[in-house]
Amino acid sequence: MPSIRTLALLLAGLAMFGPFSIDTIFPAFPAMGRDLDADPAAMQQTIAVYLIAYALMSIVHGPLSDAIGRRAVILGGLVVFVLASVGCALSTDLVTLLAFRALQGLSAGVGLIVGRAVIRDVLQGDDAQRLMSQVMMIFSIAPAIAPIIGGWLLGWGRWPLIFWFLVAFSLVLLVVVWLWLPETHPREHRISLAPRRLLRDYVAIVTNGRFQRLAAAGAFNFSALFLYIASTPVFVVDVLGLNERQFGWFFVPMISGMMLGSWVSGRAAGRITGTRLANIGFACSGVAVALNVAYNLLVDQPAVPWAVMPALLNAFGIALTFPILTLAILDMYPRQRGSASSLQAFTGLVLNAVVAGLLSPLVSHQPLLLAATSAAFMLVGWMFWRWELSRGTRAPACPREPASLEPTDQM
Repeated sequence: MPSIRTLALLLAGLAMFGPFSIDTIFPAFPAMGRDLDADPAAMQQTIAVYLIAYALMSIVHGPLSDAIGRRAVILGGLVVFVLASVGCALSTDLVTLLAFRALQGLSAGVGLIVGRAVIRDVLQGDDAQRLMSQVMMIFSIAPAIAPIIGGWLLGWGRWPLIFWFLVAFSLVLLVVVWLWLPETHPREHRISLAPRRLLRDYVAIVTNGRFQRLAAAGAFNFSALFLYIASTPVFVVDVLGLNERQFGWFFVPMISGMMLGSWVSGRAAGRITGTRLANIGFACSGVAVALNVAYNLLVDQPAVPWAVMPALLNAFGIALTFPILTLAILDMYPRQRGSASSLQAFTGLVLNAVVAGLLSPLVSHQPLLLAATSAAFMLVGWMFWRWELSRGTRAPACPREPASLEPTDQM
C-alpha cells in the first residue's frame, strides 16, 4: 500500500481527467465551431453529451467495482478514455466529435467515483475525512489549470492538440495505476453483479430518504457553482470581455477557494463536528451567492476582479460541505460503497447535464439572471440539508468496522 500522501496524489490525478475533459476545450470553442461548422449552442452540446454519458455510466462504475474490484475497473476505464480521446482528436465533423465525447463520458467517471470508495476502503473516521479533503484540495487544481492549458495549447496549434494532451495525460495515469495502485476491495467483501441483486440494491438506496436528502443537498449546492463553470465560454469572453487565454481570471479564484476549503476541512477533522462544519460551509455559500446577486444588481457591466470574487467564497463553502455529505452517504452502506458512490454521482451529474445543456445557454448571456439562478440552486441545496437536520440525524460518525449490507439509517 502506498503512503497516504502518495495515495492522495494518485486518487486526485484519477479524479482530474474528468474535469480536464470539460475545461480544457473551453478556450477552443470558437475555433472548433468554425472548423466543425457549429454554432455556440451546438458546441455547448459537447459538454451536455459528455455529462449525460458520464451520468448514465456512473451507475455502473460503483457496483462493478464492488463486484470485481476497484483496480480492474479503474484500469479498464482509463483504456477506454485513451481510445475515446484519440477519436476526439481525429474528428472532422460535429457528429463524430459528439460520439467520441459520449465515449469519453462513459469512461471518465471511474477515477472520481471508484476513488471515493477506495478512500473509505482504506481509512475510517476522521482519517477518511482528512484524505478526502486532501484529494479534493489537489483535484481542485484541475478546473483552474485546465482552461489555461487549453489556451496555451491553442496558441501552439489547432484544437485537436488539446485532445492529444488528454491522451498523454490518461496514458500516464494508466501506467501509474498499473504500477502503484493496489486492490483495496478484498474478494471476501465483494458482492454479486447479478442484475436482480443490483436492481434490488439500487432501489434500496434510491428510496432511502436520508440518501435522497444528502445527495440532493450536495448536488444542488455544487450546481450553484457548476452553472458558472458550464457558462464559462460566454461569461468570460462575452460578459467579462476577456480572451481565450484569460480564463484564469475566473478559474483561479474559484479553485483557490476550493483548495483553501479542502485544507480547512482536513485540519478541522476531529476538531469540529461534521454537522457544524457543513453548516459553516452552507453559510459561506449563502453569503457568496447573495453578494453575487447584489453586485449584479448594482452594476451594468460586470468586470474583474469583483465579478469573480463570489465564486471564491462559494467554492470555499462547497469544499467544507462536500466531504461531510459524501462520507455520510458512503457510511450508510459499508459493503456497497461503490453503489452508493455511483448513485450520489449520478444524482449530481444528471443535474449538471441539465444545467450545462438547458439552463446555461438560456442564462449565460444575462449576468443578473445567471447570478439569480445560481443563488436559487444554492438555496435548494441548503433546504435539503436543513430537512436532513430536522430529522434528528447527524453528519457522519464513521463506523470502525463495516457491520452489514444494510443501510445504517433507512429514513
